[in-house]
Amino acid sequence: MTPFVRWARTHPRAMDAALAAAVLLCMIAASFADPNGGGDGTPTWGTRSPQLLSVVFMVLGAAALVLRRRAPMAVLAATSAVTLAELITGDPRAPVSMSAVVALYTVAATTDRPTTWRVGLATMTVLTGAAMLAGPLPWYSQENIGVFAWTGMAAAAGDAVRSRRAFVDAIRERAERAERTREEEARRRVAEERLRIARDLHDVVAHHIALVNVQAGVASHVMDKRPDQAKEALSHVREASRSALNELRATVGLLRQSGDPEAPTEPAPGLDRLEDLVGTFRNAGLPVEVTCSDRATGLPAAVDLAAYRIVQEALTNVQKHAGAEAKAEVSVVRVGPNIEVTILDNGPGTAQPSPDSGGHGLLGMRERVAAVGGSLSVGPRYGGGFRVHAILPVQAHATAGRATDTRDAG
Repeated sequence: MTPFVRWARTHPRAMDAALAAAVLLCMIAASFADPNGGGDGTPTWGTRSPQLLSVVFMVLGAAALVLRRRAPMAVLAATSAVTLAELITGDPRAPVSMSAVVALYTVAATTDRPTTWRVGLATMTVLTGAAMLAGPLPWYSQENIGVFAWTGMAAAAGDAVRSRRAFVDAIRERAERAERTREEEARRRVAEERLRIARDLHDVVAHHIALVNVQAGVASHVMDKRPDQAKEALSHVREASRSALNELRATVGLLRQSGDPEAPTEPAPGLDRLEDLVGTFRNAGLPVEVTCSDRATGLPAAVDLAAYRIVQEALTNVQKHAGAEAKAEVSVVRVGPNIEVTILDNGPGTAQPSPDSGGHGLLGMRERVAAVGGSLSVGPRYGGGFRVHAILPVQAHATAGRATDTRDAG
């Protein structure tokens, strides 16, 4: 955008005043020309001069153009009135119709097409009819035809400018809307990624820290009487802490930029590592029985990770809340188009956390299940213990899953 265009857009009243002055100069200059003064259809200059009343009409018509943006219809009416008066009384005629042409262009450029057609036809009819029926010239003279041509071109030009301006505005609006949509989508993806990473961090930390806490307690208890068992417990602590660090490194590594070094290459855990996961709990003193269908392999990555994290979180809850004598059972089987994950324990019901305990473990499980379009149900078992049951569709859907629970942990 040039400085002049920028100045013109910020000072519209000054531009209208300059346009009015230019139109006035053109009307005064043209009033000294005789279109047929040469005898062969060529105009001659200086052979005639405008009357005083014509000069007044020209000044009034040009002055009205200063307000053409604020009140285009009123300006068109005023310029048409002085033009009509000039066509009837002027002899010779002065080109006062130039002010009406500019006013008609403004109306066409600022209103809609039906209004342009109605106002344009009315203006052309009135001014052309007056020019043909009044005055000393015959109706077919070129001055009368010129009134018709100039008013018609003014209406057409104004409508074309309005259409182009509306087209450009529509393109700009679509571009801005698309930009806003991209920004909103980017923010949504960032929020989802942050939530997913937060869930992974919670699952990793809650699981491994619980194991470290149990094994450290065992080592402290048997350190003096059974040093060999204490050494084994400390070995499990070291293994659990190393595994936690590796998973934390892989999870936090997702936050790196594409050009950062040492990007994680280890895949996300899945049911193929279920035995390793269960082994860590067994080493911590929690008896766990596993039933896993062979058809529970080859799952989509999201479903595979969700199943693994659900088992991890549920067993961590058992380890933390079900008591020292608790046992757990894990079942992962394929039922039709779904994978059903079930974790049972026989711990006392009073040892389970309450819904108001402030944890986020079950919330994370619900979110994982909902993310793949599955359903989750958790609650106490009849006769004691707790049950976590998740149904995960093999083909992940975007529909929200259902979740019911009576406790939260983590």
